[in-house]
Amino acid sequence: MRNSRRGEVDPFIVMDVMEAARVAEASGRHIIHMEVGQPGTGAPADAIARLSADMAADPLGYTVGLGLPDLRHRIAQHYGDWYDVDLDANRVVVTAGASGAFLLAFSALFDTGARVGLGAPCYPSYRQILKALDLRPVDMPTTMAARMQPVAADVAKHDLDGLIVASPANPTGTMLDLPAMKALADACTASDAALISDEIYHGLTYEGQAVTALQATDDVYVINSFSKYFSMTGWRVGWMVVPDSHVRTIERLAQNMFICPSHASQRLALHAMECSAELDTFVDVYRANRDLMIDALPAMGLGKFAPPDGAFYVYVDVGDYTSDSLAFCADVLEKAGVAITPGLDFDPVEGGHWVRLSYARATDDIREGLSRLAGYMANLRGTA
Repeated sequence: MRNSRRGEVDPFIVMDVMEAARVAEASGRHIIHMEVGQPGTGAPADAIARLSADMAADPLGYTVGLGLPDLRHRIAQHYGDWYDVDLDANRVVVTAGASGAFLLAFSALFDTGARVGLGAPCYPSYRQILKALDLRPVDMPTTMAARMQPVAADVAKHDLDGLIVASPANPTGTMLDLPAMKALADACTASDAALISDEIYHGLTYEGQAVTALQATDDVYVINSFSKYFSMTGWRVGWMVVPDSHVRTIERLAQNMFICPSHASQRLALHAMECSAELDTFVDVYRANRDLMIDALPAMGLGKFAPPDGAFYVYVDVGDYTSDSLAFCADVLEKAGVAITPGLDFDPVEGGHWVRLSYARATDDIREGLSRLAGYMANLRGTA
């Protein structure tokens, strides 16, 4: 049977690492998981209880394509509560996870061959979804001086039709402040380039609150998710805020691509938005884990990283020890029983010198993982 070249995308390497870790565990080994960007907690307990009652009372059939009206209004309220942004709920689209939002955004904004800028390193699926849609991902090298974020000059320099920014970013955890976000928005306007702001790690911040692009401009697609702060990864529900003139376009695409997001997931998301007290205790755990990593990594010879402002990752330069992060991570898994992610997932050019460590698990796991990693590095450096 014939194949489409749309399917010729690179693997999501972290998923391969997860599988290698699963195989190791199946053989009886104890593995510390620092590879996956997934909260170690589940959805808030009160939200689960309320969803259970919903399911007993209602068959939960299709919703309208843009999502439950009550959830859309609650998300709009969230922007007022968190950012003092007065948002029209009609601009909010509930999606099948942030991944579904990217499919909708790319389909609505770009024609075949459009050049879409990514500040490398970045979340790898941006690149692969763009390729699958016959769009052209443009990797733009970032610098430690700019905290591994794109800068306004990149837009004209790379002749972009669109730009994706993420703050806090995956894999680095660094953030854009309001002047930097405004400069990027202005540069996109000047070049007639669409701006997409990935804000799925909002709420998981440790050095002040993250800035939403809606504080800088209304001419933007903002994408968020219930997976991270709201601890609902497996429920696959997110949202997108789009300019008013784009709502009907997105609605038509959503109706045909997805019909609607999961009704149960939308109900759970609505309830989870009232559980901030429980959710903030999860953030306290990540903050403690972050402090452990920032303190422990330099002592073991892994001190080259931009301290993360948010999310739950540290992106570490291991170039003093290897140019093959894939082999390095495989060796760490084999010898130390710690699963970490190769930088090649995030940057196909420079990623051989980098690895990502996630601190989303329980603090005891992070402490044990760092101890194992310290032993591995001591042997590697000949200091054991």
